[in-house]
Amino acid sequence: MSAQSKTIMIETQGRGISEITTEVQDAVAASGIAEGLCTVFIHHTSASLIINENADRDVQRDLDAFLSRLVPDGDSLYVHTIEGPDDMPAHVKTALTQTSLSIPVTDGRCALGTWQGVFLWEHRLRGHHRRVTVTVVG
Repeated sequence: MSAQSKTIMIETQGRGISEITTEVQDAVAASGIAEGLCTVFIHHTSASLIINENADRDVQRDLDAFLSRLVPDGDSLYVHTIEGPDDMPAHVKTALTQTSLSIPVTDGRCALGTWQGVFLWEHRLRGHHRRVTVTVVG
């Protein structure tokens, strides 16, 4: 059994969903592992990872609109507001989604479904540099 890890940096443009499937697939290919498991992990508490449809951008827009309605900025419920009205909602959104994904690797690629992509979901209003580690074990 062998393992390879690669850290990738993703610059977000602010709140929204950015596809990172190519970056993840490139890391898997560079590992040289043909069969195994890919773990994708984000090193942040105000952004998350999802696997979802990559054919229609409206899906990402609708997901973001839904989560923003579910967890609104500036809610008076929050005590943790030191970094602004979008900070605590970003932490809640991360807790409701995922910071780690597990994807099977087949033939040296993530075995994603036809319409599936890997996405980084930025929950803060302004852009950030996000660190994501891709580990492949096989």
